[in-house]
Amino acid sequence: MELLGGGGRGSCADPQGTFVLGNLAEVVERVLTFLPAKALLRAAGVCRLWRECARRVLRLQRGVTWVSAGLAGAGRRQDHCLVRALAEELENVHILPQTVLYMADSETFISLEECRGHKRARKRTTMEAAFALEKLFPKQCHILGIVTPGIVVTPMGSGNNRPQEIEIGESGFALLFPQIEGIKIQPFHFIKDPKNLTLERHQLTEVGLLDNPELRVVLVFGYNCCKVGANNYLQRVVSAFSDMNVILAGGQVDNLASLTSDKQPLDIDATGVVGLSFSGHRIQSATVLLNEDVNDEKTVEAAMQRLKAANIPERNTIGFMFACVGRGFQYYRAKGNVEADAFRKFFPSVPLFGFFGNGEIGCDRIVTGNFVLKKCNEVKDDDLFHSYTTIMVLIHLGSSK
Repeated sequence: MELLGGGGRGSCADPQGTFVLGNLAEVVERVLTFLPAKALLRAAGVCRLWRECARRVLRLQRGVTWVSAGLAGAGRRQDHCLVRALAEELENVHILPQTVLYMADSETFISLEECRGHKRARKRTTMEAAFALEKLFPKQCHILGIVTPGIVVTPMGSGNNRPQEIEIGESGFALLFPQIEGIKIQPFHFIKDPKNLTLERHQLTEVGLLDNPELRVVLVFGYNCCKVGANNYLQRVVSAFSDMNVILAGGQVDNLASLTSDKQPLDIDATGVVGLSFSGHRIQSATVLLNEDVNDEKTVEAAMQRLKAANIPERNTIGFMFACVGRGFQYYRAKGNVEADAFRKFFPSVPLFGFFGNGEIGCDRIVTGNFVLKKCNEVKDDDLFHSYTTIMVLIHLGSSK
């Protein structure tokens, strides 16, 4: 058995090493921890021992990974910068993604023709970019992708990197969630049917939004909300589970680009609500609302102090920022990255992701380890929909072992 591969004199030059790599699980497992997931899956085909070791290594890789692409990676090439970044970086990822959430800017992901109203070109261009991205992941992976006017992204490499508010320009990110013990991440999708606007209870139960005692966080996005009746439908869906003790955050985006959990092809002209639910007793989360009165660095930092007071563990935690397109550079008197920088000041090791959209969903809420819902100010329960605001979110996925 030539475990080291390669013909010639060197293939069996070290019989003792061959014995170790073929019989001692502890050594094999240690060696395999240095391999990225794709190489690890190939190594699993060598023999039964290596397959068992590879499975154990993959089970230990529980941290969330991300691939991001910003202005530095943008260009005039036909494919989107996020697709190019994923094609390169997925070769080095050490986790096996089970769920992927990606966001990209609508101007370049959909193309300029879409903005000018060429319906046929819009459909073709959008699907081509989404299909190219989806093909990069395993078939069993659940992929949810949306496109928005602007993107908030943390550069790859470390959560300590400075997050960027990219209001205009080619950009995007993909969050890769592995299978995490004790945590279930589930996509959901409700399409507006003008003939039947009733949302059946079983539809919500099937995707974990009702009758689920371990539900902790719901990220929810309405798409194509500029169409008649779309906003009312979004509020109807959200109201079905908004009174529960869960963190609820999101906003209105331009389009739904990918949802591989759906068996039917996506209709880009449809209107609906899509999102991810996070269930598991290990999850801790908090949100804070930056309303219209938060309009300078001092008031932004005061809001971040409220979020910090939630005492959410920062290890194995991700941050989200859902902001109105009316905020950002112009809102803060020609000063950019104000909110993302304030987040980094208080949470220097937590990566931040999100978008600039057309409406925000959320309020000040905290879900702690003992599942107690708290409020930091006087936001009413039914006041979840906003404009000219920003929602900041922390989601802690449990202590990594």
